[in-house]
Amino acid sequence: MENAVCRKLAAGETVMGMMHFTASPMIIEVMAAAGLDFAIIDMEHSPVDLGTAAHLVRAADAAGLTPFLRVPDVDPGLIKKVLNLGVRGIVIPHATVESCKAAVEACFYPPRGDRGSCPAVRSAGYSQADWDHHMQQANDAVVIVPLIEDKATLDRMDEIMPLKGVDIIFLGPFDFSVALGVPKATFDHPRMAAALERLVSLANDHGKYIMTSVGDVIDTRYARGLLQKGVRMISYSADALVFLTACRAIAALKQPEAHPAAAE
Repeated sequence: MENAVCRKLAAGETVMGMMHFTASPMIIEVMAAAGLDFAIIDMEHSPVDLGTAAHLVRAADAAGLTPFLRVPDVDPGLIKKVLNLGVRGIVIPHATVESCKAAVEACFYPPRGDRGSCPAVRSAGYSQADWDHHMQQANDAVVIVPLIEDKATLDRMDEIMPLKGVDIIFLGPFDFSVALGVPKATFDHPRMAAALERLVSLANDHGKYIMTSVGDVIDTRYARGLLQKGVRMISYSADALVFLTACRAIAALKQPEAHPAAAE
């Protein structure tokens, strides 16, 4: 089992993906066909359940899209089950130092963590002749992605960055802007820009990578600006919101086209 996202990041590539809310294997396939690198299957806010997540992971693997998954919280039982499906990355919402350390315990096999062992699962190929080798491979393939949405966590990033396996840091702009007292501000805002600059500097010092979101509007100028600031991964909001934006543009065609008033 390989984590293609981590391989691409290590090779210096830019990685692009999207949050997946629609619980649709077909949309997963469309993302891959479009050339995206990953999808973050959402189990925090969306109606995706464990059975549906299994089909989404299968679709992602078949299509060549790396499956990550956002859990509601650090529940070792749930994390174990989704990793057994073959998820390559666990996204931790409203991450803290404590939840990141708990995630390390839940996500990795001994000696790095305390993930339970079972050969009769998808990620193990339903059978492993060399379990020690499998545990090493699985530990190398799984990545923890703390979602930074609170200023208190940003202030303690020097405690999170050294954690082995916590290799991608996701700065969530919407919640983080609210936490800073500038709701809906983008990274063009000085306080948001300063937070991003600090994270990128810390990540570079520790060999880690920064991910963020640009929302449902496909603003290539803004996105390229973030890449120039050192962001290595971009998640384009949620698939449902991207589809909603496209549908609204189509629905707007029902309205009469506005014509400039004739000069008198």
